[in-house]
Amino acid sequence: MKRMFTFLGMVLATYLVGSSAASATEYPLPPAGSRLIGENIAYPVPHDGRPLEAIASDFKIGLLNMLEANPGTDPYLPTPGSTLTIPTQMLLPDTPREGIVVNLAELRLYYYPKGKGTVIVFPIGIGQQGRNTPLMVTSVSEKRANPTWTPTANIRKRYLEEEGIKLPAVVPAGPDNPMGLHALRLAAHGGVYLLHGTNANFGIGMRVSSGCIRLRADDIEWLFNNVPVGTRVQIINDAVKTSVEPDGKRYIEVHQPLSKSAKDDPQTMAIPLNKQIQSFIHAVETDSQMVGDAIVRRSGMPILVSTGQSVEHFQEPALTAPETHQAAPISSANASQ
Repeated sequence: MKRMFTFLGMVLATYLVGSSAASATEYPLPPAGSRLIGENIAYPVPHDGRPLEAIASDFKIGLLNMLEANPGTDPYLPTPGSTLTIPTQMLLPDTPREGIVVNLAELRLYYYPKGKGTVIVFPIGIGQQGRNTPLMVTSVSEKRANPTWTPTANIRKRYLEEEGIKLPAVVPAGPDNPMGLHALRLAAHGGVYLLHGTNANFGIGMRVSSGCIRLRADDIEWLFNNVPVGTRVQIINDAVKTSVEPDGKRYIEVHQPLSKSAKDDPQTMAIPLNKQIQSFIHAVETDSQMVGDAIVRRSGMPILVSTGQSVEHFQEPALTAPETHQAAPISSANASQ
């Protein structure tokens, strides 16, 4: 019974932020020295014919994060009766826990509300190949509701050549605007990069934009209503995250790196490892074989890689919820396939 209450509390925490019943996923900050938050969820696919994007949206997860955690899943029609892993456990980025942190490689945005001891996590869409979202440390310079969109000459040319769409010089605000209904402008680079919504029901958790950071409509609305102008924003690109937890357990989280050309395969291309990560891997307390397996697998989930640890396979969750939209937490030790 205690475990069921834990499960129900986790699901409620996933869907509710504060008293506003908003759409974000909020986690309490871990203790000092820890970066591990959340628990993965086992989700039985119902017989309702919904695509993977719809399930991802229910749990506030990006599409690529779902595919990393569930390789081989049909994104258009996941097999009814099968069990999906909802990757709601993660390591916090190795950055100051302040303002907004965007990690391009994992297609997530972290927001640390000042003085609240929590972190709120959103899936995002980012720049396509050749239209990359740049790394930066900047701030929110402006918030705008019902933004208009002024596509550049290059964007108008690309739409015409690639999609046969002749864009106007200015796209007015409204439901057909690709910017959505809310936008937060970043100060760097002359203010050309924004966090904004979308008029599409796909593309979150993917490389889809011309360089801006795209969020689902309810997520950007939440940020618009809660993030002050002047908030610090840091954009990083870390495909590999590691942590040595206060209890000595060692975790690695590996995402597919951002491809640089059409020839790159994000599942097999080499991932540069900085000196800090190399030191983690080569430490005697780290099982190098498990690290190698994690880098090959690229599940996007924290993997326990401490020497001498026994890690269960992902197909064996400790508890499975029986009903649609119910899900059971899976401990971090199960996140290794």
